[in-house]
Amino acid sequence: MQRPVPKDKEISLNPNKWIISKTDPKGIITYANDYFVDVCQYSKEELIGQPHNIVRHPDMPRIAFKLMWDTIKQNKDFKALVKNLAKDGRYYWVLTKFETVVDPVSNEIVSYTAYRKAAPRNAIKEIIPIYKKLVELEKVGGMEQSGEYLAKFLKDNNTTYEEFLDKITEGKTNIFDGLLKSIIGIFKK
Repeated sequence: MQRPVPKDKEISLNPNKWIISKTDPKGIITYANDYFVDVCQYSKEELIGQPHNIVRHPDMPRIAFKLMWDTIKQNKDFKALVKNLAKDGRYYWVLTKFETVVDPVSNEIVSYTAYRKAAPRNAIKEIIPIYKKLVELEKVGGMEQSGEYLAKFLKDNNTTYEEFLDKITEGKTNIFDGLLKSIIGIFKK
């Protein structure tokens, strides 16, 4: 599938709606809710069976996704601030929580579910220069160099990635904790 050419035009998200998708353990989309389809502008048929990176924006550092995969493969939830790319080339920012679904009998990972809301504007302003630096470093020295930079940045700020995210979103990552409990049961099947 042809990747869209990024445009410097943002899609305005409804702050009251959730973008939800589900993938298999390899990151292949198995479910997309209607709002995800509306925002990303791919049909459900175009999304299902595709790698989730179909909506990855080139402004996103690869190290962010490595950190995500390393975390969720350990059956740990992960939160991230993500810039995604719609089919028409526009972009949208989301605050995302990734959850791992494990088979209770085999204890193997069977799927991942991502819950997304519109990202807070102040958090976007804070993360853009960091992501820009990480992308620049990846162009020169790959993920190893961007990973070293990110680790040093977090250490210098005496924080973890999740704590930093909580700080720049002013604690808004807790939006997932209460509301999600009411809808999670649908996707854990």
